[in-house]
Amino acid sequence: MNKIKNYINGNLTEPASKEYFDSFEPATGKAYAEVPDSENEDLETAIEAAQGAFKEWARTPASERARLLNAIADEIDNQIETMAKAESVDNGKPISLARVVDIPRASLNFRFFASAITSFSSESHAMEDSAINYTLRQPIGLVGCISPWNLPLYLFTWKIAPALASGNCVIGKPSEITPMTAYLLSEICMDVGLPAGVLNIVHGYGNKVGAAMSVHPEIPVISFTGGTSTGKRIAEAAAPHFKKLSLEMGGKNPNIIFADCDYETSLSTAVQSSFANQGQICLCGSRIIIESSIYEQFCNDLVDKTKSLVQGDPLEESTQQGAVVSEEHMAKIMKHIEMAKDDGGRVLTGGERTIVNGRCKEGWFIKPTIIEGLGIDCKINQEEVFGPVVTLLPFDSEEEALEIANSTDYGLTASIWTSDLSRAHRLAGQIEAGIVWINCWMLRDLRTPFGGVKNSGLGREGGWEALRFFTEQKNVCVKI
Repeated sequence: MNKIKNYINGNLTEPASKEYFDSFEPATGKAYAEVPDSENEDLETAIEAAQGAFKEWARTPASERARLLNAIADEIDNQIETMAKAESVDNGKPISLARVVDIPRASLNFRFFASAITSFSSESHAMEDSAINYTLRQPIGLVGCISPWNLPLYLFTWKIAPALASGNCVIGKPSEITPMTAYLLSEICMDVGLPAGVLNIVHGYGNKVGAAMSVHPEIPVISFTGGTSTGKRIAEAAAPHFKKLSLEMGGKNPNIIFADCDYETSLSTAVQSSFANQGQICLCGSRIIIESSIYEQFCNDLVDKTKSLVQGDPLEESTQQGAVVSEEHMAKIMKHIEMAKDDGGRVLTGGERTIVNGRCKEGWFIKPTIIEGLGIDCKINQEEVFGPVVTLLPFDSEEEALEIANSTDYGLTASIWTSDLSRAHRLAGQIEAGIVWINCWMLRDLRTPFGGVKNSGLGREGGWEALRFFTEQKNVCVKI
């Protein structure tokens, strides 16, 4: 059993209570690590460490902060195989995915914001001959970063990198379900000489550590990624304290396929956007909306391609579909599938648990599932499943496609597949989503704002938006 420790004030420490809980490998269903069951005392120690480090870190030149972030990125790159295996074991995702997506993106997050902070500029406003105003952007102080289990290191670093680059000190709370790569990151921070107290990682349950962070008066900023219900609780808890909030939450993303699309590209991308990371990405297109004239053909081809996906041990190089993250989550996904059947849905493929032979025989695997024959108002077309499950819906007109796309309380992303760019731009402007991809999916430029509307989130991450979020504006007026 691996014993994970908190990272507080530059040291790896046990929880004050000396209590731990088990972390499970999804592919085997067996415990493989112990996670600190941290409580208020651990959080208070981390806050004290961050407060002690803040003034010096805030005064540290941006170039030096950038150097340290790049040093962390270098070490992640040096340990890519170790980190990828840890992510695969911890999360259940194929190691090939972790190696080419999760870990390189974590490294890139540090490099991107290391570069961005050295180019971050402010505004000035001349008042003719009377005065000049200029805007300072200064670090706020302590920042709480709460990250999810689906892309553990990828999304943890997406938050802490801009916070650190901006001169803040961070209290990081990774998901208790997938803590391992955050723990390995703490070892990297020690190796590269990140000053003590600048980054503190407190492991533990969300209803203990995360909840305490949300109401703590010494943490004025919370950046959260996770489920919408949890985000609502954080917002309710943080509101009386007037905390600055960034909430990146769920999605029920439409993938709109017009008859004039590039058929093969849209088909292969539909499989990827439906089932990448076992459908456990907030950006996955879980509702595939297909023009009626190609519906039957597209449906049949999609089922065939989905059936050909290789599901198995995540540590095998040939595996394309791994395990879902936990037994509890597997039960939740299967419940959604059963509800869809009860509502009259027809399962075209999947819809059941997969038994993988060998060491993974007790793992939490679900066959990639495609369901048709359901109305837009049924639960599975309204609620986020966050698993390898998609529904198919036909449409006859552009107006109907738009109605279906906008029919949920979510608004994170959408994809549009058509050769008619006028139609694509027209729809992009009308779809209720924070991100719209045209003839592509998951094509990300880190300079662009990332986030959703409606129940999908509050605020934006990425690029200058992240650096603005993690800094406070101050106007200085100088009379001439």
